[in-house]
Amino acid sequence: MTDKTIWVLADDRAGNTAQALGTAEALGAEIIVKKVRYTKAVVLPNVIRGSSLLGVTKETIEEIKEPFPDVAIAAGRRAAPLLRYIKKQSGGKTKIVQIMFPGYFGLSDFDLVVLPNHDGCKLVRPNIMRTTGAPHRITPERLVIEKEKWGKVFESLPVPRIALIVGGATKDKPFTTEMAQDLANRSVALKKALGDQGSFLVTTSRRTGEKQEKIIREALPDPKFFYGWGNKEIENPYFGFLALADHIIVTGDSVSMCSESCAADAPVYIYAPEGTVGKKHAALHRELYQNGYAVELSENPVPVAGSEHKRLNPAWDVAARIKEMIG
Repeated sequence: MTDKTIWVLADDRAGNTAQALGTAEALGAEIIVKKVRYTKAVVLPNVIRGSSLLGVTKETIEEIKEPFPDVAIAAGRRAAPLLRYIKKQSGGKTKIVQIMFPGYFGLSDFDLVVLPNHDGCKLVRPNIMRTTGAPHRITPERLVIEKEKWGKVFESLPVPRIALIVGGATKDKPFTTEMAQDLANRSVALKKALGDQGSFLVTTSRRTGEKQEKIIREALPDPKFFYGWGNKEIENPYFGFLALADHIIVTGDSVSMCSESCAADAPVYIYAPEGTVGKKHAALHRELYQNGYAVELSENPVPVAGSEHKRLNPAWDVAARIKEMIG
């Protein structure tokens, strides 16, 4: 693959870009990131946008020109017409890989469409591949780098270290103050089940909420390291947490966070009480539980031994399929 060129279409949704980059990095080829920004026309159905540049800015159009790559990868419905445009302009030379369902229109134009099982799509086509969870950028090699980078920062915190990765509200489901308190209570219960030793490594997100963040911060006992969303004094230690944690608690509202957490060395506990997440997220959690990648964070959690935790990295599987495709 070292002689191949990969384009990653990176838009303004970090989760989409991470999935595309994770897949590209797993290929071990030269990666060129093309920054994609959209106009208001992006809301038009893809059947109208077709295989065109409709819906992207002039700056993006300047980015999308010859020489075209061997493979172009993007995630999300909005980027699908741009992928089809690239293939058309390359005369079919560029293989295009779409992560997440692009819609039925033009589906056969994609050389590979990567769909997570939890999306529930029942289509069976030669160009459709299904995965557990979402592709991501967490690899054993990256975890080693992050451990070296952050090890000194957290070396004074006693083990076992419990990472608490907090998301928050989504379009369909709130993250209430009651949920924040419940999450904190269950996290403390896990620490007690571990002998009431160790410390917490906590990071929140833009979706957590100020009141919710305050509740969690005050409810978790010291010693702890708490990174609040928007903190400009230090780089977000999220990847360092994944590398250094002995146990990982993650809220179930983010497919990316759950998938990334399950790639770390530590056992994973997902906080997603019934009714707090949508059907697709709940389906993902069930799949992770059934396949040994994670367990539910119950009110009375039972610690999991690290040796019982399986590592999840669907990007490797997708990359293997792409290598077969391009020869």
